[in-house]
Amino acid sequence: MSRLHTLFQTCYPHYKPLILLFFFSFCFFAGGQIARIYPSASVETDNTNPSECSSSASTAPADETSGSALSTILPAAENWGLSFQEEGKAPAGNASFDELQQYHAYYAQNTDKKVIYLTFDCGYENGNTPAILNALKKHHVHATFFIVGNFLRDNPELVKQMLKEGHTVGNHTFHHPDMSQIATQETFSRELGDVETLYKEITGKTMTRFYRPPQGKYCTENLQMAKDMGYHTFFWSLAYVDWLTDAQPSKEEAFDKLLGRIHPGAIVLLHNTSKTNGEILDELLEKWEDMGYTFSTLKELLKAEE
Repeated sequence: MSRLHTLFQTCYPHYKPLILLFFFSFCFFAGGQIARIYPSASVETDNTNPSECSSSASTAPADETSGSALSTILPAAENWGLSFQEEGKAPAGNASFDELQQYHAYYAQNTDKKVIYLTFDCGYENGNTPAILNALKKHHVHATFFIVGNFLRDNPELVKQMLKEGHTVGNHTFHHPDMSQIATQETFSRELGDVETLYKEITGKTMTRFYRPPQGKYCTENLQMAKDMGYHTFFWSLAYVDWLTDAQPSKEEAFDKLLGRIHPGAIVLLHNTSKTNGEILDELLEKWEDMGYTFSTLKELLKAEE
């Protein structure tokens, strides 16, 4: 073994360049063969303007409830988003106040008055809405509840209670689809109109034409469609990740976001399915009041803006 070691030490310096050349040549050859066997995946880019629906369309799957074609589908458009730049000030949205207002759309009130507009998105009921209603009633706060078809169908008494206690019930669509993918006014109108029809059957009242796009997905054509139907569209200026029922935020995490980012004229979005919201709302409303905030309704916001 020692003789082999001595021989290696003697020969290696002389043949080192050849050994390295052979090694790198082998690596280059092996890499080429692997690339031939496993070609790289192609990357597609979307060159469309994200805030505008494209005119090119394809056919949607059949509507499971009616058996008819759901309409044409459009490429993905904008997701509502916010950029918080200064504490106590309204965040910058994907679109400005003026850009949205031409479509009768809002995400906050442009004001220095310490007023909050409280809204809830209701996708289904899991037992937390009664606690939310109790807290609102205790503080004499009127909110807007944006509901989908199954919530309305399965919880008619809760909806009636909302109305009886002075809240507004808005339209969150019947099936909660990505509305920015809908190309025709007919299909768009059906998503909102089916909620209106069921609401009238259950409550005997005409639904207030307030609309919130599911998941905040929209395009300018959708906003125009809603406007043409007589709707006002409401996004939000403050929300937090409260919809994951199996990963609910702690009380401290909720307060950190909802107190730290509150601002004059805020439209606050909370979810009725959040256990955390049901547990903290009473205290949260009290803390906002201690900060000098009052509460108003989206109907009052429109009176102030129009």
